Amino acid sequence: MHPFREAVENHDMDAVAALLSDDVVFTSPVAFKPYPGKPITAAILRAVSQVFEDFAYVREIANPDGRDHAFVFTATVAGKKLQGCDFLHFDEEGKIDEFTVMVRPLSAAQALSEAMGARFEQIAQEAAAAR
Repeated sequence: MHPFREAVENHDMDAVAALLSDDVVFTSPVAFKPYPGKPITAAILRAVSQVFEDFAYVREIANPDGRDHAFVFTATVAGKKLQGCDFLHFDEEGKIDEFTVMVRPLSAAQALSEAMGARFEQIAQEAAAAR
């Protein structure tokens, strides 16, 4: 099992953060602009781990060179079941430097947007404190 998947499935968000490069770029499924940097990405991932219910990875797809991975998942947000995928790129040191998330269906993406929007001030404060 990939160390990222293991950390997520063990709810070890410190281990997830340790896998992020300092200059990671997080691309959200519900926000237009990407979020650059480890502090904001780690804060977003901590918040989403609290928003998702019944989260489970159901498939892992990897490029033969190990630098690109896709982790397909299912979860529930505010009673809406969703499917999603974490697309990760790893730099030369094995740290995540690109983290893109996609989810479906639209109703679940909207529920995710609302749940995360309600936490965004907390996310921003956590990211600012980590700098």
